[in-house]
Amino acid sequence: MADNKEVKSLLDAGVHFGHLTRKWNPNMAPYIYMERNGIHIINLYKTAAKLDEANEALKKIAASGRKILFVATKKQAKDIVSEKATEAKMPYITERWPGGMLTNFVTIRRAVKKMASIDRMKQDGTFNTLSKKERLQVDRLRAKLEKNLGSISDMSRLPGALFIVDTTREHIAVKEAQKLNIPIFAMVDTNSDPREIDFPIPSNDDASKSIEKILSKVSEAVIEGLAERKAGKEKSEEEKAAKKAKKEAKAKKAEKKEVPSKDKEDKKAMKEAKKPVKLESKEETLEKATKEEE
Repeated sequence: MADNKEVKSLLDAGVHFGHLTRKWNPNMAPYIYMERNGIHIINLYKTAAKLDEANEALKKIAASGRKILFVATKKQAKDIVSEKATEAKMPYITERWPGGMLTNFVTIRRAVKKMASIDRMKQDGTFNTLSKKERLQVDRLRAKLEKNLGSISDMSRLPGALFIVDTTREHIAVKEAQKLNIPIFAMVDTNSDPREIDFPIPSNDDASKSIEKILSKVSEAVIEGLAERKAGKEKSEEEKAAKKAKKEAKAKKAEKKEVPSKDKEDKKAMKEAKKPVKLESKEETLEKATKEEE
């Protein structure tokens, strides 16, 4: 059962407001509480439960070291997503979704490398050797690439998951993720189809206050996952250091052991010492003692 305090905070943020009843998707029926003034009201207890479920999964993905790509191109979500994704150190898309972003990832990486090569040109002075017109063209290309792909410049491989605000608007991103079997987490309003999403969070995806509330919870979960990963790394490093110290101590102990002498006389003496000693019998000892007395 969801915590009443958590449900109240979602209520205060307006997460419960859905779309007009005539715009609803029948597949959202399990998450709708009631209808009021021609608007569907979302069941916040189910929202809280689904949010907790999604956060647990996101935490595990972040702890595994995989990236989570945040996607939101609608005006009221852009700034919130870029802020929260930056806090969680995750890539994000807030401009137009580049077609083939996932399914044609090699080409996207090529464009990111092009951006990096322009930066190198500016650093090594090659940029200054170009004509004024060429410099202007390169600057425009760099600005365009930065606008569309700047936030994913550190994403060297496909993301471990997608978090989407408004799946109806970002339907291309949904289709590409489905094709590559990438888990999809999303804020799903009453006009969307939750069956397409692996971890749907029924919520108002139009109000900035509602988006900020959900994204805050999600980014906290991702940050926790990253902290767990960091703690695990530190622990493994400590274990490695302890094993190394133990190995060094063992090696030093072995060095302290007596090293056999290389001197010929010492070797001969050692050989003689190792020869088996013949023990005398009682009669032989007594006989020997009698002879010595005489």
